[in-house]
Amino acid sequence: MTRIAIPEGSLFGLANLPYGVFSTPGTAPRVGVRVADSVVDLAAGLRDDVFAAPSLNPFMAEGHARWVEVREQVLDLVSEDVPDEAVHPLGAVTLHMPFEVADYVDFYASEHHASNLGRLFRPDSEPLMPNWKHLPVGYHGRAGTVVPSGTEIVRPSGQRKGETAPAFGESRRLDIEAEVGFVVGTGSALGDPVSADDFDERVFGVVLVNDWSARDIQAWEYVPLGPFLGKSFATSVSHWVVPLLALEAARVATPPQDPEPLPYLREKNPWGLDLDLAVSWNGQVVSRPPYREMYWSPAQMLAHMTVNGASSRTGDLFASGTVSGPARDQRGAFIELTWGGKEPVTVNGEPRTFLEDGDEVSITASAPGPAGDRIGFGEVTGRILPAR
Repeated sequence: MTRIAIPEGSLFGLANLPYGVFSTPGTAPRVGVRVADSVVDLAAGLRDDVFAAPSLNPFMAEGHARWVEVREQVLDLVSEDVPDEAVHPLGAVTLHMPFEVADYVDFYASEHHASNLGRLFRPDSEPLMPNWKHLPVGYHGRAGTVVPSGTEIVRPSGQRKGETAPAFGESRRLDIEAEVGFVVGTGSALGDPVSADDFDERVFGVVLVNDWSARDIQAWEYVPLGPFLGKSFATSVSHWVVPLLALEAARVATPPQDPEPLPYLREKNPWGLDLDLAVSWNGQVVSRPPYREMYWSPAQMLAHMTVNGASSRTGDLFASGTVSGPARDQRGAFIELTWGGKEPVTVNGEPRTFLEDGDEVSITASAPGPAGDRIGFGEVTGRILPAR
């Protein structure tokens, strides 16, 4: 039997217990929980075959009451001696995509980010479009190119605006978007909208997201229907899914919403979240976006996503859009951070604007825990490979 040691200040203590999918040499991927620097095999520890699956989807589909029950079982398990065969050092396992993505929707929920891009692209107009404060603006992404942290990202190619005619080639303005993603555990039927107040019954957990963006391809193609090839080539997510049940101490009010949203977007208990993100570019932290500044909450995003009767499914992923705060060093995209490339940032002694081949970006985050501690989300990391 093994007693898992949890160092003081660990971001992966008993208040967290995030879920992931892992394998060991010669074994198939299965569900585990991270405790400090160990991974606990839940199929072996709880003797439940739902955790022998190679994704979280079968467990998530069992619903909220089951999530609560299992969290209590896991806490009991890891608070005592754990069977040796169920405990693996984090460094000895391979981590995989934690869930099967059913659909992917990306929102645009930061007023600071949307206003900054409005000032960049439309300097002679109001920064926000007329609809922005009335609904969470979003677009439908591509589930098939959502990849786990550590996946290398090939520089995309596509059409770019030229001086006299469009040109085809590799993106020259490759960017990141530091985001927070929400994983639907139990879906909803076609024609049956989800209330904002049912958010915590429907959404299983939270991941970190880097929604890579080819700004030059996006700028040429997005009118009039929105993002397409400039966004669909890759979206990276973290390996660990932090249960929504672990984030009660991180709940805060959203910023004041004026005008008052329409009734279907009103929350009795707002789901703002006090998450602190950090963006590292080749090992240097260049930005610290605060999620608490997000104008629209994830509960409002889910309500809006389904209000027209669209169904939701186990494994749906919806992301917040770029997380940005009011200060320059709180901007979650490099197009913002460098003001469209006009104001380079210094990275390891060099002025930089957009991503170069070989660059690596890592996004981390933490949130308040229930006893004055912090809980972690791991990281979402990707390195840029040359275009093919």
